[in-house]
Amino acid sequence: MAAKVRRKSITEKTPRAASRRKTSRGRPKNNGTNRFGSFFLPLFLSACLVICLSILGYLGLQSVTATDFFDVRAVSVHGTDRASREDIARIASQAAEKTGVWNADLPELKARLEKLPFVKTASVSRVLPDALSVHVVERVPVAIVKMSNGNMLVDQEGTILAPAADGEERLPVRLTGWDEAKTERAMKENLERVKLFEKMMTEWREAGLVERVKSVDLGDLREPKAVTEDSGLTVTIGVGREAFAQHLKNGISAVVGKGDMFEGVSLVGSNMILNSRKNNATQQAATR
Repeated sequence: MAAKVRRKSITEKTPRAASRRKTSRGRPKNNGTNRFGSFFLPLFLSACLVICLSILGYLGLQSVTATDFFDVRAVSVHGTDRASREDIARIASQAAEKTGVWNADLPELKARLEKLPFVKTASVSRVLPDALSVHVVERVPVAIVKMSNGNMLVDQEGTILAPAADGEERLPVRLTGWDEAKTERAMKENLERVKLFEKMMTEWREAGLVERVKSVDLGDLREPKAVTEDSGLTVTIGVGREAFAQHLKNGISAVVGKGDMFEGVSLVGSNMILNSRKNNATQQAATR
C-alpha cells in the first residue's frame, strides 16, 4: 500500500508567512510623524517666512516715512467762523513737525484742537504726502452773559467760550443773573437759563420786540424779567415762564410814556402790577 502523502492544511502557517508577520509586528508605526512632516512643517515654515517679510516691510516703511518726503508743508482748515484758522494750522503743523504727515498722531492732535475755545469737534486727516486737512464744528454763542470779570460769550450748552467783543450785532440782548459758582446745581440752573433765554429771543424776534429789550434778568428763574427803557429810564417787566412775547408786549403798553413814574411791571398770575418809583424810593429811604 502506497504511503499516504501528507497534505498541509491551508490554516497551517508557513515559515515564510510567520516570518513576514513577525517582521511587520516589530516595525514601528510612523504614520503620525509622516503626517506632521507633510502638513505642519511646511505650514510652520510659511508662517515664519510671512513674519520675517512683515518685519522687513515694517522696517522699510518706517525708514521711508521718516524721510523729509512726508514733512508737513500745508494745513487746510475748514468750518471756522470765530475760531482762529491761524492757531489751528499752527497747532497742526507743530504736532506733525517731528513725525511727518505719515506718522502724525491724529487722535492726539484732535484732542488738542478740541481744547480751543470755539472748537466743539475737530476731524483731522492726512493728505499724502505732505499735507493735513482739519474740519471743525464750532461752538456757536447764543448769549452774552454779564459776569464778575466782564461780558462773556456762552453757547447753548452753558459753556463759557471767550470774552465778548464790542458790537456783537447778532447778540443784542445781554443775559444777567448768571450763577458763577462751580457747583452741579449752578451748572444745571445756568443751562436752564440759557434754554429759557433762547426761547425768549425766538418769540421776541418773531414778534419784532427784540429791539425793545436791553437785557434779561434770570437771577430768579421763577420770575424772569426783561429790562427795557422808557422816558430815558430803566424799566423791568415780568414776562413769566411762557408766552414771553405777549407778556412783554402788555408790559410795554402798560408803562409806555410813564417810565418816570413806574420802575417796573410785575406779573402776578395773569395780572400786571405797576411798581411806582416813588414808593420804591420811600421804602429805600426808610431802610437806611
